[in-house]
Amino acid sequence: MTGRPRKGAPVRFAPADAIATAHARDPVLGLRFNIEARYGGSIDVDLTGLHPRPLAIAFAGALRRQAELGGSLGARSTIKGHLNACLRFFAYLREHSRAKTPADLRADDIDGYEDFLEAGGMKPIYRHIVLAKAILALRSIDADQPGLLDEGVRRRLSYTSTQSAGRSQPRDAYSPFVARQLRDAARADIGKIFRRIGKSLDDDEGDSNLRRVTDEANDRIVASGALSSGDRAFHRLYFMRARRGLPVSTLAEDIHGRYHLRATDIPPLLTFLSLETGLEIECCKGLTIDCLQNPGPGTIDIAYIKRRARGAEHKHIRVRDGGIGTPGGLIRKLIEVTAFTRQFVPSDCLWLYYYTGRKQLRAGVDNPHERVDQWTGSHGIVDDDGEPLRLVLSRLRKTHKAFWYLKTEGHMARFAVGHTPEIAARHYADIPSLRPLHEATVAEAFSEVVAVAGPIILVPDDEDSWRQSHTASEGSSDVDALLGGEQDVWLAACSGFDRSPFGELGSPCPQPFWGCLECRNAVITARKLPAIIAFLRFIEEQRTGLPAADWAMKFGRAHHRIAKQVLPAFPESVVAEARREAEGHALYLAPEARQ
Repeated sequence: MTGRPRKGAPVRFAPADAIATAHARDPVLGLRFNIEARYGGSIDVDLTGLHPRPLAIAFAGALRRQAELGGSLGARSTIKGHLNACLRFFAYLREHSRAKTPADLRADDIDGYEDFLEAGGMKPIYRHIVLAKAILALRSIDADQPGLLDEGVRRRLSYTSTQSAGRSQPRDAYSPFVARQLRDAARADIGKIFRRIGKSLDDDEGDSNLRRVTDEANDRIVASGALSSGDRAFHRLYFMRARRGLPVSTLAEDIHGRYHLRATDIPPLLTFLSLETGLEIECCKGLTIDCLQNPGPGTIDIAYIKRRARGAEHKHIRVRDGGIGTPGGLIRKLIEVTAFTRQFVPSDCLWLYYYTGRKQLRAGVDNPHERVDQWTGSHGIVDDDGEPLRLVLSRLRKTHKAFWYLKTEGHMARFAVGHTPEIAARHYADIPSLRPLHEATVAEAFSEVVAVAGPIILVPDDEDSWRQSHTASEGSSDVDALLGGEQDVWLAACSGFDRSPFGELGSPCPQPFWGCLECRNAVITARKLPAIIAFLRFIEEQRTGLPAADWAMKFGRAHHRIAKQVLPAFPESVVAEARREAEGHALYLAPEARQ
């Protein structure tokens, strides 16, 4: 484009603007380097053990370019996953391929790698993910050095696999029983954590020498943030307490716990925050000290970053705000207690804590699986089968969503917070732990439909209520005729013999006489019970003369309706009287009952 654009003037382009600039090749050829990830810190990459070297250099460059600013890899864990996939691919090539350079690779190498993963028992979705990482690296190599790869390989890179990846197994929620244990344990520990910070050790009272050495250790922590186990002040305190028989096995955690959060404090804090807010666990880990925004009466916004939401990473969620038992109050308290630690760790990450290791003061949560297992074990938390719980933090969001689903009674407009109704239904409502609820709801709905479609059953008290309610109405004579027996058919009184739901309007009812048990026009009163009981006895006798399938098809529904719905609706005394009356009178049946 020539010249500076001016308002109202057409834009003009020069011929040179249509010429694409040559692709700048990667000038770095090393196999050992450091990647500073956009999220999660740095990662050391060492591919010097990979052979052949030209192929290793090409894959190392691809990994480095993908992790650069603007590349597809932003998180440390994602970069590490691609690194491991690269090592897996090289292990296959070393055993099954003769390729020495990228130009030597063939499409059969990629297809063979896919077959190798499948033969190893890898599930389709995981196999698809592992294969895609190798293909993405080869695509990066092709973009960096056009024309280097074989044409067959380039065509093969246009798709990941010819096989379907299938449907993933939805991550399930924890049951209310497990969630209650987790919430109670987290609340108890959170209270202990904030009571501990700022509190001195209680076992040096009355001992001036021990108090002096303890104060010296505390002064060193105040000055430098942490006290290493090799420090002389720590040694003096350790041995002085040991000589007095005081506990020393957790001395480092005890003296630093007055000033900092500890690594063992992270599991209950993360668990409670995720259960209360429903935030993804990676979003909880990425919270910063400025995440609280827009305070209101009893509520506040939490600003967080969801890296998976490409193009809409910055999000907000409205939560309760009050004491440390609310998400807003807990985060505010965490910001307060980590203020001292932040003097020595210049980070805006919410999670600053002390860890007994080479790097004592740390920022950010990194793979806390071992500490999570220790926490659940210390509280004796068990799963639904009574076995020790193996807590998966990523299931806490589903647990929160399942609880909210129950609270909103499945009303999608209220349940789908932060998602479209379709996504909320597919990812958070259609999960195994809620399936029994859905099945029970469907069964209850069918039962209600069957009950509504069936006859009206009137016990003696209801008959009186019907007569009284229709006394002042115009249809009182119709009710008297109906309940008086003038409109009786075989097993019920019929309120519309020529208005049957099973036939045309104005035509007689075409159903067999026991079809009244399924008809909404039928009214069953105590007067018809003897006939119904006699018919029940008849159809039970028919079991001996008919095949089971034929009997069920002809009389199964009628038997179930009488035994499960009609007779239980009447008092036992009324049913007993009807049974005695049925025994004394033979029931005349239409020929259709015996056909």
